[in-house]
Amino acid sequence: MIHFYRVSKHYPGGQRALDEVTFQIDRGEFAFLTGPSGAGKSTLLRLIFRQEIPTSGQILVNGRNVASLPRRKVPFLRRTMGVVFQDFRLIPRKTVFENVSYLPRVLGLDGQRQKRLAYETLRRVGLAHRMKAFPLELSGGEQQRVAIARALVNQPEILVADEPTGNLDPEMAREIF
Repeated sequence: MIHFYRVSKHYPGGQRALDEVTFQIDRGEFAFLTGPSGAGKSTLLRLIFRQEIPTSGQILVNGRNVASLPRRKVPFLRRTMGVVFQDFRLIPRKTVFENVSYLPRVLGLDGQRQKRLAYETLRRVGLAHRMKAFPLELSGGEQQRVAIARALVNQPEILVADEPTGNLDPEMAREIF
């Protein structure tokens, strides 16, 4: 599913985020990445969904070398993934429901299927009752759950999450996992 082979990521000025990292995560595995702030965790996640390109090494996601993937094919790679960002990245002018149903709409699913998927996913994260609210009307934990629902709505092969439970109380964090 995800294979890193001697992957390094160096930024201008000599800052090294990753240095010759090798690991493999197979289908069905659940992996946690821990470490102190500045250790390269977010960089590693951005490399997986091709927001960044490694300085050296090879990254295979679903058998595709993401570093050599042409820019025009990156959206197709990302459609196989759900991504939960640290900063949520919700669209403030759209309701919770519209934020979650956005991807199914972009993918061209019929309206009824969009609605069903969005509602079911919001129900799974305990937010069906807030689907008409706007992001700024929600608590941080609720916004986090909307971001998780948005990442899950397309039933992705891979879920990549950057501190997905950072704004949740311990009980809700357990439930989300």
